Amino acid sequence: MRRFLRKMLFILALVVVLSVLGFVWMSRRSFPQTKGTLTFQGLQAPVDIYRDEYGIPHIYASNPHDLFFALGYVHAQDRFWQMDVWRHTAAGRLSEMFGESQVETDAFLRTLGWWRLAEQDYQRLPEDVRAVLDAYADGVNAYLAQRKGSALSLEYAVLKLLNPDYEPEPWDPVHALAWIRVMAWDLRGNIQAEIERAVLLKTLSPEQVAELFPPYPYDRHPVIVPEFSSEAAAEPSPSLPPYWPQVAVLAEGLGRTIRQVDAYLGTGGLDLGSNSWAISGDLSATGKPILANDPHLGQQLPSIWYQVGLHCQPKSEACPYDVVGFSFAGAPGVIIGHNDRIAWGFTNVGPDVMDLYIEKINPENPNQYQVNGEWVDMDVRTEVIRIAGGGSVEITIRSTRHGPVISDVYGKLKDFDEKSGLDLPASYALALRWTALEPANTLQAILGFNKARNWEEFREAARLFDVPAQNLLYADVDGNIGYQMPGKIPIRQPGHTGEVPVPGWTDDYEWQGYIPFEELPWVLNPPKGYIVTANNTVVGPDYPWRIFDRPAMGYRARRIVDLIEQSPKPLDVEDMARIQADNYDGSAAFLVPLVMELDLQDARLEEVRALWQGWNYQMDAESPAAALYAAFWRHLLAATFHDDLPQDYWPQGGARWFEVMRHLVDIPDSPWWDDKNTPERETRDDILRQAFAAAVAELEERLGRDPNRWAWGKLHALYLTHPTLGKSGVAPIEALFNRGPYPTGGGAGIVNATGWKANKGYRVVSLPSMRMIVDLADLGRSLAIHTTGQSGHAFHPHYVDMTDLWRTFQYHPMLWTQEQVLAHLEGHLRLEPQP
Repeated sequence: MRRFLRKMLFILALVVVLSVLGFVWMSRRSFPQTKGTLTFQGLQAPVDIYRDEYGIPHIYASNPHDLFFALGYVHAQDRFWQMDVWRHTAAGRLSEMFGESQVETDAFLRTLGWWRLAEQDYQRLPEDVRAVLDAYADGVNAYLAQRKGSALSLEYAVLKLLNPDYEPEPWDPVHALAWIRVMAWDLRGNIQAEIERAVLLKTLSPEQVAELFPPYPYDRHPVIVPEFSSEAAAEPSPSLPPYWPQVAVLAEGLGRTIRQVDAYLGTGGLDLGSNSWAISGDLSATGKPILANDPHLGQQLPSIWYQVGLHCQPKSEACPYDVVGFSFAGAPGVIIGHNDRIAWGFTNVGPDVMDLYIEKINPENPNQYQVNGEWVDMDVRTEVIRIAGGGSVEITIRSTRHGPVISDVYGKLKDFDEKSGLDLPASYALALRWTALEPANTLQAILGFNKARNWEEFREAARLFDVPAQNLLYADVDGNIGYQMPGKIPIRQPGHTGEVPVPGWTDDYEWQGYIPFEELPWVLNPPKGYIVTANNTVVGPDYPWRIFDRPAMGYRARRIVDLIEQSPKPLDVEDMARIQADNYDGSAAFLVPLVMELDLQDARLEEVRALWQGWNYQMDAESPAAALYAAFWRHLLAATFHDDLPQDYWPQGGARWFEVMRHLVDIPDSPWWDDKNTPERETRDDILRQAFAAAVAELEERLGRDPNRWAWGKLHALYLTHPTLGKSGVAPIEALFNRGPYPTGGGAGIVNATGWKANKGYRVVSLPSMRMIVDLADLGRSLAIHTTGQSGHAFHPHYVDMTDLWRTFQYHPMLWTQEQVLAHLEGHLRLEPQP
């Protein structure tokens, strides 16, 4: 029997190995053609696509139609599976690909209505922008006409096993517009904090909750444009509605739904923000500006970014594009990059652009709601969610004047009136108002950036950048640096903070429009010679309009400013790269000295503590001191707060908790230090000692007893995860698409913002999704890198060929001139009109 079992196990293992090898062989069928000549109907003239040694395409065309046709074609060549999943996400049609497990997610996404909004956006766009979208779609569809099934991407071979009837449909120009709203959801602002506050107020006092959400430290950390002033009248200071503590039941339901959607989309990680800064020629070694940008997003494989060059030959008024940078596969244009005149970058503003309204429903007609004493008909529609393998689910979507009724998709507010203590109507629902559920012109703005030749044209394009609101950083070859905050930011009535659900049956809590563009913060050529945006607050406390509840706490911004101001010499591109690689942990700077002075009451602990002697607080991947600090920080948060907070809201770490702890360590006998699970009353030093001992015990168990062999990167690793099949739960399938681990340094709240969740472990969950440094003195000296590689095809040479460069802070040249491109040539594909 044992011999038989061994033989069966051997056969099974052999079958698995052969199957994997078969998939590896099959994957080569999907690799793109990058050399030779192809002909297509619809092209107006020949197009040259040069790919460099990293597989980055540089497209040269004589007219916009052919340029964006070719962009759609190369996006589909390298990333069509990613594009297919993204469009199904935006349209709430994931069940068509992945079955009934996605029905709830689809129902929520359909209720938000991103696809319907995108269709409306398309109709409103100017003819030239629609022409770009149409040409792009033609390019994608030209590729789909050439390839089917696994020849498109290996994922389709695996999907065929689960969903044999699935065939990708043609690309629609609207798909690109719908994806913009998915990104707006990813960068939506502070709704999680609003939900968290509401839940915490069930068991904590308002004063205790305020301690967990400290104000921005204006006295210590920088403001993006402190010199900006507005002539608008000051907005009255908001006050919390009297029923704030009673909304927790409602908030918990919404919070669960948001976490489910975020888990699928790979969003909701720490430090989803970014760093960007620009220095003027007065501070640079070249006498011209340098601009740097690294957006922080959730990790995924392939990268969210796709590098490309789009070049009109010749550049003219009729064909105005000459631009390189980072695009989204599935959308035309360069999102972040530079053209021949200007460079630009983004960081997230994080404004409060969502409000929840409690609607009074007619007990005799569930499709009517009350407005100022009158019953008004809701907008009601039905949609059908089709499920892979057959079957469907019909859902009813209701909308009020405020937006979609989201309580219909995360469950009825059962017993909410009894539990909340609110004087609620007999029937009620919860509707969402969000700026991203209104008309948007963001793609038009992006194309405007691509064509802009100066600050004035850049600002005109920024007027159209509705969602998600971003900090726009600017520099140009004439020596200017600038900043503009765009976006729709609601003006709320006095007393309406936007922090809690409010009555929707009166006009007392209605938005009063948006902050006028002229009143949004901006600056050109500030006297200090630099602009730094790292999700720190945009303006000082005297700004009359309320933009957000609380921004990031400014630790990254403080560090970047210090490195710029303390430089002993004019700064160059290499200096910008060193700043992007900085691993300084601002929390270690005030916590480590406390532990160094502490009596640890244990010789072994004091021996290990010696790792921190002379440590510079850099969370480098190879550092034993950094490994010890990360473990200590994790156990410190747990020992301080786990006994006081619900498990779903245990501290994850990051800059907010840096600031919480910075305040707390100055109060050694604060009740937060006391562990409710013990009869003793603990103080700060007790918890510091306990956390340090727990950290040492964990590291000894995981990394061995020799502290000198510990390393932060052994704990803090990046596992690049395919966002669909890489989470299938089937190990052989996951092994086909996932890659890692890759040891990394950095951490949440650090310039090198490789976020990890202290309540779960040390694995990287969010990161600098790309790094770009643009030298406006010589655009050919610019540098870039992103986290994976250009290709979305597993086992392709460019699948993860940038990852080691990214994690070790290396870059590749951001090729600009055609001469540079040809010097790094890997392939030349020519597209010609069909005779």
